[in-house]
Amino acid sequence: MAKLPLEGIRVVGMTQMWAGPIAEMHLADWGAEVIKVESLHYLAVGTRGPAPRHPKYAVDFVKGGYAAYLKEGYDEVNGRPWNRSCMYNVHGRNKLSCTVDPIRPKGKEILRRLVGVSDVFIENNQPAVMENLGLTYDVISQWNPKIIMVSMSGFGQSGPLKYYRTLGAHQDDFLGHTYLRGYVDRDVTANSAIYHGDEASGTIAAFIIVMALHQRNKTGKGMFIDMAQTEATMIQLGEAIMDYTMNQRITERTGNRDLYGAVQGCYRCRGEDRWVNITIRTNEEWDGFCRALGNPDWTKEERFSDALRRWRNHDELDKHIEDWTSQHDHFAVMYLLQKEGVAAGPVEHPDDAYNDPQMKERGFFETVTHPECGTHRYPGLAYRMSKTPNHIRLPAVRLGEHNEYVYKEVLGVTDEEYAELEREGHIGMDLVPGLEIGKYKAE
Repeated sequence: MAKLPLEGIRVVGMTQMWAGPIAEMHLADWGAEVIKVESLHYLAVGTRGPAPRHPKYAVDFVKGGYAAYLKEGYDEVNGRPWNRSCMYNVHGRNKLSCTVDPIRPKGKEILRRLVGVSDVFIENNQPAVMENLGLTYDVISQWNPKIIMVSMSGFGQSGPLKYYRTLGAHQDDFLGHTYLRGYVDRDVTANSAIYHGDEASGTIAAFIIVMALHQRNKTGKGMFIDMAQTEATMIQLGEAIMDYTMNQRITERTGNRDLYGAVQGCYRCRGEDRWVNITIRTNEEWDGFCRALGNPDWTKEERFSDALRRWRNHDELDKHIEDWTSQHDHFAVMYLLQKEGVAAGPVEHPDDAYNDPQMKERGFFETVTHPECGTHRYPGLAYRMSKTPNHIRLPAVRLGEHNEYVYKEVLGVTDEEYAELEREGHIGMDLVPGLEIGKYKAE
């Protein structure tokens, strides 16, 4: 089998939540040996699952889950809920995990040795975290001058907001994306939170790392990459930014409309909560749309005769369109319009998307067996390479699953040293019982 693009590259990851782990996921998918460095003494909210809540309000995550664990510790009933998070188990694929406590000197020494035999070090913590741990680039680069270190905090390593904490939803607000989304007659409080910045930042970070590796191949030198997740997301709002730059005009919410054409909308179809999205940009597409409907008389009215008139009379146009779509199944509407060259697609429920024939044909969902979660179909890789087969090679990594490999094979730790590190609480597969969210607990 052909080698994957990043085979032979070792990545050390101290990431949390979604953005950093997404970057690790891409690198692991491309063949890099990604080693997640995790601690048994700290529960990072959202990384390996949702925040624990009081049992009265908690969702019962498989016979008790986090809430029960925090109260009682690991047992046969509660298991290890941090290994069973659906979100984590999607982006945790193809990685390795080792545990160490970097707060203590011996743990930091272990981390130093691991960085010394690695190519990339990636983290997405608030800058003060790495400063307090003594793990900034000036330290990391002394351990390994050829290391590529990526710090991808919310606002970057400089500026007045450097130490501000942010998650994906906050970035969305900070950038004005929340303001741009939603219906014309509703304010921003009606919007659902989205975390686009996490996915976008993680993907961009992965590609930046590939570029840095290419550069290192030429120069032999490592580098530091200061990536602000807000900036990585801001560049995707270029149209609104340029409109303000050139015209001092603030882009307003448009709902399901398009500023530059009609038809654009989401239309009710036959059945309970069934919808189809239709986009028409050109006169040729409009003609195809009319043919699909059988050229009814209303399509020949003067007010719908060209793109500008259709745009100006969009409300009336929507009523006619929904009179037609409401008589048909949402998939049937898609097939009829696509046959005439019109962009249209059903609004699928999650179960529809999971069982979509297109996804099945391309084998997007892969069947994976996880030691603690059983066998399920997981979202696979979103691309195919002609000469390098790529797929999910390993299920989502369990906490500390590869301790023996990392310590004994990568670092050359003896059996005696390994046992001592276990006794001291560096090595294991179970979090320290009684952890409080976001707080370090020695034992």
